[in-house]
Amino acid sequence: ISDLMMPGMDGLELCRRVRAESPIHYTYFIFLTALSDKPHLLAGIEAGADDYLAKPLDREELYVRLISASRVTSLHRQLREQSKSLEEMNSRLFEQSRTDLLTKLGNRLRLQEDLEVLRGRVARYHHTYCAVMCDIDFFKSYNDHHGHYPGDEVLRTVANTITKNLRRGDEAYRFGGEEFLIILSEQSVESAAIAAERLRQQVEALAIPHDARTPPHIVTISAGVASLRPDEEKTVEVLLRQADAALYRAKSEGRNRVEIASVGERAMRVV
Repeated sequence: ISDLMMPGMDGLELCRRVRAESPIHYTYFIFLTALSDKPHLLAGIEAGADDYLAKPLDREELYVRLISASRVTSLHRQLREQSKSLEEMNSRLFEQSRTDLLTKLGNRLRLQEDLEVLRGRVARYHHTYCAVMCDIDFFKSYNDHHGHYPGDEVLRTVANTITKNLRRGDEAYRFGGEEFLIILSEQSVESAAIAAERLRQQVEALAIPHDARTPPHIVTISAGVASLRPDEEKTVEVLLRQADAALYRAKSEGRNRVEIASVGERAMRVV
């Protein structure tokens, strides 16, 4: 049969090639030959054959071998399905361990891993990145007044608004309690500030009531923006510190605003 399908290839070579390709479905090989000496039998088994029949063909014996073949291929199919299920479960567990359960954004573990990748891309490919650090204004007073369950809903709503504004290649993380970090790829600090301002306006437009704060009595966010360019002698850690410093400058100057990090700015927390 192999000579008809693939001229110049015998059954042994066909078996070797099929085994070498590791196909998804297991192929059960039964060699039918007039040769009954042990060297040919050994060559067939070494090539990957599962069983061996000698001519003339005994149909009842073939039927018995096919029953065995059916059982073996069924077992391989079950093992393949179990392996696939295990891989999918491991993939889900991997994602869950790197995802904040409340907001569905990346958590600190995913951030640490992604920052390692970012370092390499800046050094090797000279990519430019911007960091936007966001914070929900007066979130503690919101929780104290409205309760933690409504507070969780605010976190989810803001996170969902962030996700909707991400471009392909951008990433967002829950950095702390009510703090979020967005990493924007291949953007200038000016365009990143525009993106941050657009996000700020969208959160403000949600008009989520915040009865525990002075006007505008709604939930708002503040944001700080910093950039990391390949021509700068700056680490990823400095990038995040500068974005954090710009965020808290925005909070100290009235909140519900976006600020761009200045050169050499140092982080300063504002309660």
